[in-house]
Amino acid sequence: MASRPARLRIEVFCPQCGNAQSEPAIVVSTACRACGRHFQVKDGKAVGRTEPTTRFAPDRSLEADSEPEPEPSKPLSPFRRPDPPVQRPQTFLQRILGRNPMPRKVVCFDCGIAHTTVGDAQSSQCPSCGAYISLKNYSIDDRWNRRIQTRGDVVISKSGAVSGVPIVCHNLTVLGELAAAVDCSGDLVIRSHGKIPGNVRCEVLRVERGAKVEFLNTIHAAEVFIDGQVSGQIHCSGAITLEKRAKLSGLVQASRLIVKQGASHSGSMQIVANETGETADPDQDAG
Repeated sequence: MASRPARLRIEVFCPQCGNAQSEPAIVVSTACRACGRHFQVKDGKAVGRTEPTTRFAPDRSLEADSEPEPEPSKPLSPFRRPDPPVQRPQTFLQRILGRNPMPRKVVCFDCGIAHTTVGDAQSSQCPSCGAYISLKNYSIDDRWNRRIQTRGDVVISKSGAVSGVPIVCHNLTVLGELAAAVDCSGDLVIRSHGKIPGNVRCEVLRVERGAKVEFLNTIHAAEVFIDGQVSGQIHCSGAITLEKRAKLSGLVQASRLIVKQGASHSGSMQIVANETGETADPDQDAG
């Protein structure tokens, strides 16, 4: 994957303590990492707030007086049921991903430092280097030819196709066509057929039942779960689990291989040390 061009950055000085820190060139306000004071940035220079920022809501008492009184509700007929409440239909992305109001961990693209933000946020700023981090979710249902870099989730629907452009995201669900490099800080879930020529990195790889995937480059993952057909080389720092319908062919490097009854693996198997430095015998988990 080609390296990204460096972002334009400026150096600002805190008007309270004089601490110097690097910020993006588009910054309009920030907080001092030394004393914690908030200040604004205008024309590349720090400016202290001299006026109060409190705003008062307009008086709406007159508007309330002018509003007509609601009509009294009519009694329901004993033979008529009340209308059900109106429910807005969920989008495809909401059905697949759902909402995540809980705080979530975000990893910076530039320095790799992780921090926590709210689940519904659309963007964030790295507290270490100040880099902008997009948290936007994508739902692709057509041909896509633009690079994606976000810590949100991406779904490629059955009619969607991504080819020749890298995808950097949190979770990636593939229902359509994928022919690109992938770098996921979360799960990569594949439910379709095809060849993936680019490099693949993820925390957890899941190949669902019925999927047929050929990886042309080595897969790097912490955990792997396969219930379809996979061909390629896998380097896993944790365990690889083959469900009862799984078929895996190729070189496998893992700390543990779990083969359930009905699954098969053809190729070489190499045992590697996990994070604790321990290794496991793959035969003791084979069915």
